[in-house]
Amino acid sequence: MDNELSIVPSLELTDLDADRRLLSLPGVSLLVFTGEGCASCRWARGQLPAFGLPVDRLCWVDAGRNGGLVQRYEVFHLPALFLVRDGRFHGALHAPLRAEPLVAAVHDGLSRPAEELP
Repeated sequence: MDNELSIVPSLELTDLDADRRLLSLPGVSLLVFTGEGCASCRWARGQLPAFGLPVDRLCWVDAGRNGGLVQRYEVFHLPALFLVRDGRFHGALHAPLRAEPLVAAVHDGLSRPAEELP
């Protein structure tokens, strides 16, 4: 068994480039809305990349600076997580910020029918 720690690549997205990038990125992206004053968000930024999630990348959105995305994705709490695969929306993830529940939530989310991005 390989015990090497694998860090998932991260991207920063904004109102100006999120749609174009999410539509063009192959594979699975976990879209994570965070805020500067949110302690859980700071923790998530530091920990999620090393969780071994079955995603190709983490896409971070600063909710305080990207109100258009916040409105379209109907973000009401932070951090908020959404799943996108091959430019298709697979919905919000509702799970504790721990590795095992998040891995299960990603698998469950990918089993749902895909929709157009919000």
